[in-house]
Amino acid sequence: MYGSSLADAPAIREPLHSPVAHLVRGGVIEGIHYGSVVVLGADGRVELQVGDIEAAFYPRSALKPVQAVAMLRAGLPLDGELLSLTAASHSGEERHLAGTRRILELAGLTEDDLRNVRDLPFDPVVRDTWIREGRPPSRLAQNCSGKHAAMLYTCKLNGWSLDTYLDPAHPLQQAIAEIVEDLTGQRIAQVTVDGCGAPLFSISLHGLARAAARITTAAPDTPEALVADAMRDHAEMASGSGRDVAALMRAVPGLLSKDGFEGVEVAALPDGRSVAVKIADGANRARVPVTAAALVRAGVDASALTGFAGEPLLGGGEPVGSVRVVRALDPLPAHQVRPA
Repeated sequence: MYGSSLADAPAIREPLHSPVAHLVRGGVIEGIHYGSVVVLGADGRVELQVGDIEAAFYPRSALKPVQAVAMLRAGLPLDGELLSLTAASHSGEERHLAGTRRILELAGLTEDDLRNVRDLPFDPVVRDTWIREGRPPSRLAQNCSGKHAAMLYTCKLNGWSLDTYLDPAHPLQQAIAEIVEDLTGQRIAQVTVDGCGAPLFSISLHGLARAAARITTAAPDTPEALVADAMRDHAEMASGSGRDVAALMRAVPGLLSKDGFEGVEVAALPDGRSVAVKIADGANRARVPVTAAALVRAGVDASALTGFAGEPLLGGGEPVGSVRVVRALDPLPAHQVRPA
């Protein structure tokens, strides 16, 4: 589907984002969310683009499935729930903590070997319980701990340094960078540090959608297919029991989806149709309906996505408006008028 030669790194510039969603209250546009969206067909061609899909950007945690593929290629022997956790931005539920401990145990390591930042659980209900119980922030509770535990396990198996596994020059991170370029089909534009402390690679939104399609169309039993199967079969391990990304994978059979901080989401179907979304202001209230609209434009049945149209805006405790995607993304036929 894609050529073996790598394209040049995307340009580092101010992204030319476009309006992607309107905040409508009482029939008046109260606010506008800007961003960029790309929809790829099963043949890899761009079927729809809004905004700037070629500028360099940071995919944040939406790149974790690619990182998981790289670790499997480097010998990581995980599958099922633990492999899904490897690609997770988890909610900090007990299942996530137990799974991370299990990965560390398999590597003969402990929580003390982790080098991610200490944090409270991501899920607000779990976090509130954690605080009431007087539990301090921990590396285990931080939402990337499954990835970090898997990184350590991969290093242990290869005889690589454990103390410096987050250094961009470390063999593990070099191996991950190679797979990022392989699956996106382009060279990395910039390397920085993600919120958890791991190296973060800048690519384009177009490249992110390509990578997701490469993962979902891979042959059975390849590292790519194993990651896709694990995340789809154990969506709550890759996110959390109340998370929209898990609900999206349950709603659309065969869909692989991963969100990332600052309003990023990527999703792909088994035939290679894929979408990638970046909301300029990082707002989840726009990310969810924009991703759903992009999937409809990719051919997903709109009836499966009615629960992802966005939360209503309230006035006096009653619904008075909503976040609505712009006309360029609106799946309704041009002659069909939406209610105010």
